[in-house]
Amino acid sequence: MAMQQQERCTREAVPAVSRVAIIGGGISGLAAAKQLAAHDPVVFEATPSIGGVWKHCVYRSTRLQTPRPDYEFSDMAWRNRDDPTFPTHQEIIDYLESYADKFDLWRYIMLGAKVVGVKFLGGASAGFTELWSGTGEPLQGKPMWEVGVSSGDDSDDVQWYKFEFVVMCTGKYGDVPRMPVFPPGKGPEVFKGQVMHSLDYCKLNGQETVELMRGKKVVVVGYKKSAIDLALECAEANQGEGGQPCTMLVRTLHWVVPSYSIWGLPFFLFYSTRFSQLFYERPNQGLFRSLLCRLMTPLKAGVSKFIESYLSWKLPLSKYGLRPEHPFVEDYASCQMAILPDGFFEMADRDMIRFRRSAGGWCFSENGVVLDDGTEVEADLVFLATGFEGKDKLRSVLPEPFRGLIINKSSMMPLYRGTIHPLIPNMAFVGYVESVSNLHTSELRCRWLAGLLGGRFALPGVEEMVRHVDGETEAMRRTTRFYRRHCISTYSIHDSDAMCADLGSRVHRKSNWLAELFAPYNNQDYKEE
Repeated sequence: MAMQQQERCTREAVPAVSRVAIIGGGISGLAAAKQLAAHDPVVFEATPSIGGVWKHCVYRSTRLQTPRPDYEFSDMAWRNRDDPTFPTHQEIIDYLESYADKFDLWRYIMLGAKVVGVKFLGGASAGFTELWSGTGEPLQGKPMWEVGVSSGDDSDDVQWYKFEFVVMCTGKYGDVPRMPVFPPGKGPEVFKGQVMHSLDYCKLNGQETVELMRGKKVVVVGYKKSAIDLALECAEANQGEGGQPCTMLVRTLHWVVPSYSIWGLPFFLFYSTRFSQLFYERPNQGLFRSLLCRLMTPLKAGVSKFIESYLSWKLPLSKYGLRPEHPFVEDYASCQMAILPDGFFEMADRDMIRFRRSAGGWCFSENGVVLDDGTEVEADLVFLATGFEGKDKLRSVLPEPFRGLIINKSSMMPLYRGTIHPLIPNMAFVGYVESVSNLHTSELRCRWLAGLLGGRFALPGVEEMVRHVDGETEAMRRTTRFYRRHCISTYSIHDSDAMCADLGSRVHRKSNWLAELFAPYNNQDYKEE
């Protein structure tokens, strides 16, 4: 124990001027600290512990949605990676802390250090030049940003530190809840019961959650992973005498999956091999690939319908009016496919979970919620599992004019290689692009970023980066109506190829052509050479 405490000695002091700041101590922040260790980075983590959303934005039943081998750093496998169960949130925290132990990342981390603002020191024109940051160089030998940090109970006590480069790793989830907006007289102020966002529910312990929901009429607004988990916890808390069913208020339907097996075939065959991704849109593709994608449209539709047929057979989607009208591939391409927790539809069959559709909107009444058809659903407690405003976290600390550049006209963050904003100099953003494995996506981007800071390659000009980002948006727009989520799942291997090429690393990582075409790619394929 004494040895572990010694190993986990965190940073206590920050030089007045340093090279690299990393804001956020979640998965992306840890990956950035590991890859940028040569620059002695300072990691500012607002809370008393690392782990990000896995520490501070989970329910007692929350588990990872991907198998262990698909969610591990390339240089540290899970000790029990053959365990077929999905890891619990505590197992993930243990894994992340072990990763910080193994690579001595604690020495870079300041816990309880909340960044409250950043100031740009590079001049008025630095973000609007032909080359990114004026010269194209990420490290220019002079401070470009000043970071304000509050580390005590007194929010007015802010210390300012100067850095050449800043990496934003605050993430898309947690901290800032997305709250529905209602007309006057139809919001939560008219409701006699209690309204709680899922973010506040995460702060309760197991006993408190049961006491909160037991014997109450509960409505859960939403139908994504957090809403599904919350409804199941509500149903479990209300089992037995005096229990009440939980009602899910569903506005937009999405496909849900019971496991990573479709008609006995492993799921990776459909979207996670080089061969399977060959037929899907990718950014800035040429004429030949565009024609190939068009010619393969019937095949792609057939794959999607094949998966839909299994889900419709395996799950009672039609029985409960939960079968989406859009193709499965649109949810997969936007990273909105949810893995069902065990027992979810069993609770629905026992009438402990009910479903009400309200695609046209809803509002509060004195005794509950009112659907778009005028039907009232009585409630004592309404949970808002309505997501988070991750971009607002960035806006809250960035100065103008950069605050207004966070999203483009398509409401997406315009990030070259998912990392560099062409108009925000000497700053990187990691953890804002989604994939089947967000850990892999963040780790590879941090390795790419280390190559950029280390001078292994140069960025193209600002206009070329903007064109590339626009091409990425168009590729996603042609694949899914939910493209604004910036998900790369249908072209993730191509995305990794591009970063490997920038770094001068091997693009084809398998041992033979058969595996190259038909075996899935994961983090172990990207071990550093």
